[in-house]
Amino acid sequence: MADVATALTEDEPLLLLSLVSSLLAALEPRRPGPLELAPEPDLPTRDELVRIFLSAPLVETSAILAVIAELSGDDITRRRIRREITERAHALPGWLTDLYRTTVQQVVEMVHVLGDGDNIMIGLSLPGGHALSIVVYIDHNMGTLVKDAFVVPEPLDELIEQMRIASGGGPDTTWTELAAADARVRIREALERGDITFPPCETDSWPACRPLVEWAMGMLPMGGKGYRRPSWNAERLRKLADRFFASPYGNGLDDADHRSLLESVLWFGTDYGPGDPLRWSPVAVEILLVDWIPRKIVAGVAYLAKAPELLRAFIRFCHHERRIRPGLTDETLAAVDEYEPEYQQIIAAPRPQGPAALLAAMGALQPDGPWPQLDGELPNISEVMLDSLRRAVGGDETLAALDNAPLTDEPFDWQPVPPDIHQRVAEVLGLLDRCCDERLDVEYRTACRRMLSRAAARDPDIFRRRGRAETAAGAICWIVGKANDLFSPTVPVKDLMQFFGIGQGSVSQRSEVFLRAIGVDPADRYGSMDLGSPDYLTSGRRTEIITLRDHYRAMV
Repeated sequence: MADVATALTEDEPLLLLSLVSSLLAALEPRRPGPLELAPEPDLPTRDELVRIFLSAPLVETSAILAVIAELSGDDITRRRIRREITERAHALPGWLTDLYRTTVQQVVEMVHVLGDGDNIMIGLSLPGGHALSIVVYIDHNMGTLVKDAFVVPEPLDELIEQMRIASGGGPDTTWTELAAADARVRIREALERGDITFPPCETDSWPACRPLVEWAMGMLPMGGKGYRRPSWNAERLRKLADRFFASPYGNGLDDADHRSLLESVLWFGTDYGPGDPLRWSPVAVEILLVDWIPRKIVAGVAYLAKAPELLRAFIRFCHHERRIRPGLTDETLAAVDEYEPEYQQIIAAPRPQGPAALLAAMGALQPDGPWPQLDGELPNISEVMLDSLRRAVGGDETLAALDNAPLTDEPFDWQPVPPDIHQRVAEVLGLLDRCCDERLDVEYRTACRRMLSRAAARDPDIFRRRGRAETAAGAICWIVGKANDLFSPTVPVKDLMQFFGIGQGSVSQRSEVFLRAIGVDPADRYGSMDLGSPDYLTSGRRTEIITLRDHYRAMV
């Protein structure tokens, strides 16, 4: 309350607006990360907070409520608060009582030529002659999501002029008017992508200013267009590759290895970031060399070691086609020089390589070695990978027709479950539902329910024998998690097992009976969890399979 009282004495509205925005952001329900064990703090909801302040008739609570009335976007809440403030008759600043008169003066898009991200800037005019500028940074390298935002108490024209001076006023950055409706769609879609990204993006000002961003966004008209990813089919990519190898930049590189490597580079360029294979920046170089190629491309060290040389030539070619100034090309090439030693170290580190890496990924070799040296290349690598996708979903026809619609909130199917095991099944179901509600999501809950129902119907003896409900629930969650690539070094299996109070090793044997019950041979899984049906796969996993399917079919 003391901070609010101080804010009311300020000439600028931003301090009070920021205080209330931060408060509302802190109370916003947060979706926990996968297998996150820390419980959500017991905080009041926004409605409960409003009730608390309505019951405390202070000047400070009236000021807070006046801001909440506008930021909430809820007409019922707004009318209720305005009625209460009128009855209290507290002396509030004119800009605050007339906050609903705020208007959008200008919307500008700030774009850098290398395309790592855009700033969408909204200039607001508040009552009393006050101005606010809201800047939302949308990062394309991370998936076109809101990475940061901030608010400053000055007109947008003045802020842009300061940013021009800070950037040196060169041609690399442009500020252009953006259709207000397009800005609304772009920000909304970027917010939604950020909401499903873990870990979430956090800075000194984000997401504390998110309520202010959404308030400004609500003033923008609807009906706009969002970002559109470029369309690159196989034929267009082939022509791009031919043009590169025929150019002076690709001179001397037109051989099988470099063409194959360029195919992977183009895959990265079209399927990741903004989807433009001609866009290269120092950040894109870092992602490609330090993470993407070592993680995605299964090949030998000698082959992978050629990637930096190819990348340098391709960057020069792309920057020439896009007419990027030489200084930025030098900076991007310097990034290749900077990250090449780390890249070479990663690909040369002890690990399965070439065909051995694929066999290790399929479970034919131990992931920790030893790894035999295999001569030559595996034939028809695309078909090998497509076969693995077919096993995951249950055949070629199912793979061809696969969609990525989210699994719906489906009730448990009791009809095929024998009545004599209902009580035992209900115990397992209760544990599964609680785990998915607290640690996973609705899609995982539906997949687990399906597996439990079908296993109980096809092999009811599983539940007629003695066994802990916790172990059965843990085994089902483990199977569904493995099938959907849930687990990783940052999302370890042990965290899920801790929820059920069991050890990681106890689910392996127990999972075999459930796999057999749904028609999966536990000994024929190639190190992966192929359940032979999309019924157990989340939309995220099916999206990944569709992307891989289209990529390897294009290679064939």
